[in-house]
Amino acid sequence: MVGTFDEKPPVPSVREVPFTDPASLLPALSSQPYLAYLDSAARSPALGRYSFLCFSPFAIFRVSEGTAYWNDSPLADPPLIALNNKLQEFALQPVGDGLPPFQGGALGYLSYEAGRLLEVLPRTSREDEALDAILLPFYDLVLAIDHFAPEEGQDKALTESTIERAYVFSSGWPLKGDECEHHAAERLDWFCDQLNKASKAKPALQASQTSPPSICGWRSDVSRSDFENSITKTRHYIRQGDIFQANITQRFSAPMPKATNATPLAYYGAMRAHNAAPFAAYLAYPDHVIASSSPERFITLDASGNVETRPIKGTAPRDLANPERDKTNAEILLNSEKDRAENIMITDLMRNDLSRVCEPGSIKVPDLCALESYARVHHLVSTVQGKLKAPNGAVALLAASFPGGSITGAPKIRAMEIITELEDLPRGAYCGCIGYIGFNGTMDTNIAIRTVTLKDGMAHFNVGGGITILSDPAEEYEECLHKASALFKAFGTSIEDERATLEHSPATKGGKQP
Repeated sequence: MVGTFDEKPPVPSVREVPFTDPASLLPALSSQPYLAYLDSAARSPALGRYSFLCFSPFAIFRVSEGTAYWNDSPLADPPLIALNNKLQEFALQPVGDGLPPFQGGALGYLSYEAGRLLEVLPRTSREDEALDAILLPFYDLVLAIDHFAPEEGQDKALTESTIERAYVFSSGWPLKGDECEHHAAERLDWFCDQLNKASKAKPALQASQTSPPSICGWRSDVSRSDFENSITKTRHYIRQGDIFQANITQRFSAPMPKATNATPLAYYGAMRAHNAAPFAAYLAYPDHVIASSSPERFITLDASGNVETRPIKGTAPRDLANPERDKTNAEILLNSEKDRAENIMITDLMRNDLSRVCEPGSIKVPDLCALESYARVHHLVSTVQGKLKAPNGAVALLAASFPGGSITGAPKIRAMEIITELEDLPRGAYCGCIGYIGFNGTMDTNIAIRTVTLKDGMAHFNVGGGITILSDPAEEYEECLHKASALFKAFGTSIEDERATLEHSPATKGGKQP
């Protein structure tokens, strides 16, 4: 079926099903293996049009200590070559004009440390605490939601009159030939039955489930003085000419309550309620959960080879209680020399990354330093577009651009070396990317900021910012806290409640805590 060059890949089976908000299904599906939800919680036709729900994958692709594994069996090829080979083995043709782009494929995350698969970089001193470098379950079944589908009888182009429509895709993988088609039909029926049962259970993410017990007692891996010293050291490297900027972060950690309603899903519901984002995600694995409310797209690739990245650089707090002050904050950000310089440098870096795999002359920047406002912060966002050059595909595009420049710095490799020197802990999923790579060649991923890892009874998340020669260490520390405020509020606490503990966390490098 797949494996000879003269055979076309098969087409997945598809069935339209009654629309149900996938978020309302999550509690009833929480016991399903490898439950994954790419959630356009902040919806818009351009950035938050689709959501995807998957569970029960047919295989697990992961990378640990530089080796790729397929269902825990090691693969001989280098990790990204192995990933590309597996995606090609299970290639599909897109089905249906105008249907959601993800119709089955790999969905999960690449950690920040996956960048070491692409470049020779030093290791952090506590690398053993990192997650898998890559964790991508392969899903043959997908519930795909189009939040802005045109109504029946209308042109396929987006119009003022849209509805939400839901589709289930089934590929039939890993079986081949006639068995594949039969298996696809059986799996589609089974998946729809599971969705129907979950819909009837109706345990939606309501107020009682989005207000779990507070997570308090947060500690940073570094003290305030150590973090500010890292900013000073970064500025020293800039003055020496090593870099133009670098993204420096700190990690906040706290024990999770032991109450029965203190579940990862409940905390994701709280994150979703307090800070809806267009590139949110919930990934539930056997030994950890990743919950993200990211506003930032990393890379998207459509079936025609069109590429887009949207780096965010520049942040200011919102003040919804005072519209005039909120407007002033936005105007200050738009006119900030430091923030605009930071954004333009990263935009140029991303232009360069995309040019490595895109058609010459196809790289464009339709938006530069545009203002986007979210629930808690204003951001400066730029858009870079290009046309992928054949025979490059999604994996080649990732290899050319990962990790995203907005969370490393410029030049990228030297910035990453400095990050490793100044940050003692691995970043894990944070500052990597979460999303899908479709069997049909499509891809969409976020930059995993505003992202929490729940593991071994602990909650962890990082915050940071881009450091330039104009950065003030004290202001950068306060910006970190502003960025953390939405997550603290979702977890039932506040900057004011946590500030003293955070500022006086252990002052040793890396914040090694008992």
